[in-house]
Formats: sequence, structure tokens, C-alpha cells
Amino acid sequence: MSIPASPNIIPPKALLDGHLFGRDQPCFGCSPDHPTGFRLTFEKHDHAERGEEIVTRFTAGEGHQGPPGIMHGGLVSTLADETAAWAIIGLLGKFGFTVGFDAKLRRAIRINVPMIARSWVKEDRRRIVEVGLEIEQEGERACTGNFKFALLDKRSAERMLGRAMPPEWESFCR
Repeated sequence: MSIPASPNIIPPKALLDGHLFGRDQPCFGCSPDHPTGFRLTFEKHDHAERGEEIVTRFTAGEGHQGPPGIMHGGLVSTLADETAAWAIIGLLGKFGFTVGFDAKLRRAIRINVPMIARSWVKEDRRRIVEVGLEIEQEGERACTGNFKFALLDKRSAERMLGRAMPPEWESFCR
């Protein structure tokens, strides 16, 4: 899957997918094997203005509707959060837990119309990382946001999860 050319996007430097976290990982957003999930894949790009960023493409279908013909706002937030999380994974080599976000839906996101989501690290304070997010559809910004993630060490992540950290995830801990 390749993202179309635009003046600010340079061809991908790396392709990323949920298999980084093991074959049986359960993530709704990025697990390639999730039966009803988004199954997102990501590309690392150099952006002419922002530096490195993460890019994904997604087309919402009939099962993603809220109002007829429009993607459910909660699912737009899920797409935004997943794309923002992959900025930390793909650009910093770490895994973050979402601790807050502020997103603005600028226009309705239509089903059956491709969209492109982009994320980039705005500030890395070692334990807290701030990420910018933008979703475009038909060449217009449809959603923008700012996300905060906590980067945890293995013990803290296991406390959060309530169980042992899967071995494939350990290298992504702070």
C-alpha cells in the first residue's frame, strides 16, 4: 500500500505494521489479524516542513457509520489515536499509553472515500510525548489533534496491563 505523492510527502523510508508486536497481538487499530479491526499499516516518511512523520491510509466502510454515510466520531477518534500512537512506535521505537487528547473534527468524514492520516512527534520529554495528528479526505483537513502519551518502563506497563508484558512488546518499553 503506497501513499500518493503530494508536494510535502517524500516516498516512504520504512513500512510498519502490527506484526512488530507479535502474530497474535489484539489491537483493534493495527493488528493485521483482528477480525473486525481497522488493520492499519503505517509508513515512515520525511515531511518537507515537519521532518519525520507516520502516514496511513484508510477507507471507512458501511460498518463504520454513525449518521448515514458518515464515519462514526468515536471511530474517527480511534483512527486518530492509533495513528498518533504509531508516531511514538515508528519514530521513537517506544510504546506509549494515551493519557489525553484534544481533537477537532473539521468536516464530516465520508464512508467509502479514502483518507490519509499523518502523525508526528511534537515534543519528547522522556516520559511524556506529545504528538500532532491530521486526517485528510479529498484534499481537505477533516480532523486535527494533539495527543499525549505516557512512556512506561516494563514494571509500570505490566501494572497498567494487569499482567505480564508480552515478550514482543518488551523492547518498546521506556
